[in-house]
Amino acid sequence: MTRSDLVEELAARFGQLTQRDAEYAVKTILDAVSDALVRGHRIEIRGFGSFSVNHRPPRMGRNPRSGEAVHIPEKRVPHFKPGKALRETVDQRTAELQGVQAQ
Repeated sequence: MTRSDLVEELAARFGQLTQRDAEYAVKTILDAVSDALVRGHRIEIRGFGSFSVNHRPPRMGRNPRSGEAVHIPEKRVPHFKPGKALRETVDQRTAELQGVQAQ
């Protein structure tokens, strides 16, 4: 699902929302998540999952072409951990879909 698919789904589910309002809502939520992660905050959405920032220390890597050692700087990368309810729902619905397709 892409961002535009999400906007379309939101507009379809809530008839009172125009396409523009749905797009604005999606943009606002994603911007809020991004801003919180940039500030180093952890975001937890109960039943869905949590977003956090992981720190990767600097390290030495290798250029696969030349074999030369390359310094890789430290990084902060976003990390998503799905919640229990989301994991269970995905597992259950996937099993149901596979059962229907097998028949």
